[in-house]
Amino acid sequence: MIHPFYNLLPELEPDEMAYAQSVSMGFNDADFQLFANMYRYRRKDPQMILFTCLIGFFGFAGIHRFILNQVGMGVLYFFTGGLCLIGTIVDLINHRALTFEFNRQMMNEVVAIVKGMRG
Repeated sequence: MIHPFYNLLPELEPDEMAYAQSVSMGFNDADFQLFANMYRYRRKDPQMILFTCLIGFFGFAGIHRFILNQVGMGVLYFFTGGLCLIGTIVDLINHRALTFEFNRQMMNEVVAIVKGMRG
């Protein structure tokens, strides 16, 4: 059953929604509303990651890695031209997986914060 507050997060991808359902099991309405508000602020949109990855072809390679808090990879991509564009092409293909990995990490952090606030 989908929690009624999932209407607060209509922008979630299907895999993201499924993961959000699993990590927020047992949340009451107030907890879920807090979760939704905090997660929306931290989440990255796959389309934004795709767009910033495309920027790597025309100048600043690796900006998408900086946005995903992968600073080391961002620096490596910047100085190697996206690993001679091969890494950038792979990231273009895998942009949804990269974004989901980051968003899953953000969900886990938000869940820990919400559970910590409950006591």
